[in-house]
Amino acid sequence: MSTNHRPADRLVIALAQLGCTVGDIEGNAARVREGRKAAAAQGADLVMFSELFVAGYPPEDLVLKPAFQEACRRAVEALARETADGGPAVLVGLPWVEDGLCYNAYALLDGGRIEAVRFKVDLPNYGVFDEKRVFARGPLPGPVSFRGVRLGLPICEDIWDEEVVECLAETGAEILLTPNGSPYWRGKHDERIQIACARVVEAGLPLAYLNQIGGQDELVFDGGSFVLNADRALAAQLPAMSEAVAATVWERRPSGWACVEGLRALVYEGDEADYAACVLGLRDYVNKNGFPGVIMGLSGGIDSALCAAMAVDALGPERVHCVMLPYKFTSGESISDAQACAAALGLRYDTLPIAQAVEGIEATLAPLFAGRPRDITEENLQSRARGTLLMSISNKFGPMLVTTGNKSEMSVGYATIYGDMNGGFNPIKDLYKMQVFRLCHLRNGWKPQGALGPDGEVIPHNIIVKPPSAELRENQKDEDSLPAYAVLDDILECLVEKEMRVSDIVARGHDLEVVKKVERLLYIAEYKRRQAAPGVKVTKKNFGRDRRYPIVNRFRDPGAPALAPDASIAPRKIMGGAERFEE
Repeated sequence: MSTNHRPADRLVIALAQLGCTVGDIEGNAARVREGRKAAAAQGADLVMFSELFVAGYPPEDLVLKPAFQEACRRAVEALARETADGGPAVLVGLPWVEDGLCYNAYALLDGGRIEAVRFKVDLPNYGVFDEKRVFARGPLPGPVSFRGVRLGLPICEDIWDEEVVECLAETGAEILLTPNGSPYWRGKHDERIQIACARVVEAGLPLAYLNQIGGQDELVFDGGSFVLNADRALAAQLPAMSEAVAATVWERRPSGWACVEGLRALVYEGDEADYAACVLGLRDYVNKNGFPGVIMGLSGGIDSALCAAMAVDALGPERVHCVMLPYKFTSGESISDAQACAAALGLRYDTLPIAQAVEGIEATLAPLFAGRPRDITEENLQSRARGTLLMSISNKFGPMLVTTGNKSEMSVGYATIYGDMNGGFNPIKDLYKMQVFRLCHLRNGWKPQGALGPDGEVIPHNIIVKPPSAELRENQKDEDSLPAYAVLDDILECLVEKEMRVSDIVARGHDLEVVKKVERLLYIAEYKRRQAAPGVKVTKKNFGRDRRYPIVNRFRDPGAPALAPDASIAPRKIMGGAERFEE
C-alpha cells in the first residue's frame, strides 16, 4: 500500500504509549505488534510509538555496538513487511546507521516497506542526557507524505528549540507528530505543555506529543502524552504513569488539520506524581531485571515504612519480604510499629535479632581495638551486620534488596556504607526527608491507579509523628547530629538543586556555620554516593546522572558576598567562543 494517495480529509492516528525495555529488541517489536493490533481495532490509519522504541531508551553506549544496530534494523524491516496486510501504518524509532554514522531515527512503515526515515537534529547533552556521545546530528528535515498528508516528525529535543519545527513548517508540514523519551521530574508535564504551545504558536500547526512510559534504571518516563490543536487547545490527554493505546481523530478544515476526538485522562501532579513515579520506577526495575520480588529491613522508622508501602504497591504483598533486625538499642516502640506496618500492608515479616552477629564481630576486633574508646565504629557494626544479613537472604532466595535512605541522608552522608546503604535499588533516593513525611500522609488516604497494595492507612500514625532515629545508641535522635530536617532540606535544596552561594543561603535566614557544615558534609559524602544503589529520579537534579561532582574536592564556599568581575583584567571582547584581548 503506497503512502501517496489522494489527500485524505480524515485521519485516525493512534498514540501507542507503551513500555519498552532497553536491549529487548524482540520484546519491543512484539509490543509494536501488540500496539498496532490495538490501534487497528480502533480504526487507526497510523499508529506512532515513542523515541527509539525498538532499541529501548536511553540505550547509552549499547547503541555503539554494531550487532545491536543491525538487530534493530532487522526488527524494523520485519515490522515494515507486516504492514503489507492493509492495517495501520507505523511510526517507530530506532538507531539507523548510514555512511558509517549512527542516527537517532524515526521511520514510517507502510505498504510492506520502510517508506521514510527522519533523523534527530538537536541532540541533548545536559542533565541525564548524553546523546552527542553516541549519535550523529541529522540534517534539518522536511515532512514525509502519508495518504497525501505532509507529516512533520520532530524527535523529542527537536521541539525544545524553534529551528526544526520552523523548517518543517516552511517546507509544508501540516501536522506535527513528535515521539519523545522525556523522563519525569516534578513539574515536567507542565514544562512539556509550555514548550509544545510555543512551537504550535510559531508554526501555526497542531502537534501530537507521544511520550515513553516506564522505568529504565533511575529514570522514569511518565507518559502523559497529549495533542494540541493549532489554537493551543488541548484536544487529547493520555494518562500519566500507565500505558494506553488511544486513537485520535483528525479532520481537514479550511484553516488546516484539527484533532476533533481524543481521550481525556487526568494527570498526577505534585506529591501524587512523585509517589506514582517511585512506584513505577521500582516495579519496572525489579521486573525488567527478573527478580522474583524484594527484601528489605523494616526498622519501625518512616523511611523503611514508606519504601515498604511503595514496594507493595509496585509488586503486591506476596512479593515483598520485610525483616526486623533488632539490637539492644532498638526500642519496643520501633518493634511494635514495624509489626503494625507489616500487618497493614499484608506482607511477609520476620524478626532476626543481631546481637550475636554484632558482638561476634566486636570480639574478633577486640585485640586490635584494645585501649581505644567506643565510638561510631562500634555503632556502624550494627548497620553493617544488618546489611550483611539482608544481602545473605537476597543471595539465598533471589529477591532484590531494597535500600531505604532518603536524599537528605544521602546528601550529608548520614548512612553507613556497606551497611544500610546495601541494596540493588532505592525508591526514595531522590526524596528529601520532609517529602517522605508528606508522602506517608498522602499514601494513608490515597494510592495511585494500578497500585497493588491495600486501601486506607498502611503507615501507622506513630511512625510518622515520632522523632526520627537510627537507634545506634541509647536515646539517639537524628537531630542530635543534624539540623532540623525542615532547615536541612531547605539548605540542601539551595546547594544541590539551585547551586546557590553560601552567602545567598544565609540571606534566606540560615545560620552561616550551619550552612557551611552542611556544605562540608555534602562534599565529603560524595564517595559514599558513588557507591550507592541507583534510585528513582524525581527532582530536577538527582545524584548520579544530573549532579557529577569530584570525590577529591577541596573547594569550600567562603560565604562572602558575590564579587563583580575585576574589569581591569577581564577580556574586553569575546570572539568565536574563545577569550581574546584586543590589540
